[in-house]
Amino acid sequence: MNFLAGQILAFDKPLGMTSFGLVAKVRWLLTRRMDGRRIKVGHAGTLDPLATGVLLICTGRATKQIPQLQLGVKAYEATLRLGATTPSFDLEHDIDATYPTQHITREMVEQALKRFEGDIMQVPPAFSACKTGGKRAYDIARKGGSPELQAKPLRIDEITLTDCRLDCAEPEIDIRVVCSKGTYIRALARDIGEALGSGAHLTALKRTRVGDYNIEACQTLDDFELWLNTIEVETQLPEN
Repeated sequence: MNFLAGQILAFDKPLGMTSFGLVAKVRWLLTRRMDGRRIKVGHAGTLDPLATGVLLICTGRATKQIPQLQLGVKAYEATLRLGATTPSFDLEHDIDATYPTQHITREMVEQALKRFEGDIMQVPPAFSACKTGGKRAYDIARKGGSPELQAKPLRIDEITLTDCRLDCAEPEIDIRVVCSKGTYIRALARDIGEALGSGAHLTALKRTRVGDYNIEACQTLDDFELWLNTIEVETQLPEN
């Protein structure tokens, strides 16, 4: 196997690990396996630390394919808690506001979801890597500021309600989303909550597809390390 010539590796990113952290671990494993030979490694599309699922990692010359891979359609499975928001619209921060949910019905949820299908404009969350005024939005937000972010065009090909649990103290819904590059599912949760006359934030998120790569074809970091120790690895680029 020649990782310098270029390989595209599909990983199931674990909960709590950053995308950069997974890249760094893969780079370290490859460098060790290649007797210290340095190798370029990068990922095609960031996943938040609290998200799991498909993360494509490219090595060597395959890193040139990252821009094209990032254009691939994404699919997600998400759980939203209704009636409460957090500053980041996920579990990274504590709840900062609560809202009524007694008026919400399954029919309302299904109708609200339909409003987000097709070409839409979405304002990224404050806690995101988007830049404003030359600074990362999350850097401004973490210092107590309110970054001014502009709405961006994106496309949601499909948004489906897969489960609806409204008759409980903390009502939740599960959705499946098929969307374009640049979609923030956390921002979608925010907007769904507002469309329901309430609030919402993510409690779980899993990316199940990036382009032609599905979660079923992904490997864990542990599996990769075991596999790497069983194969023959080239330490030089091929002559051609």
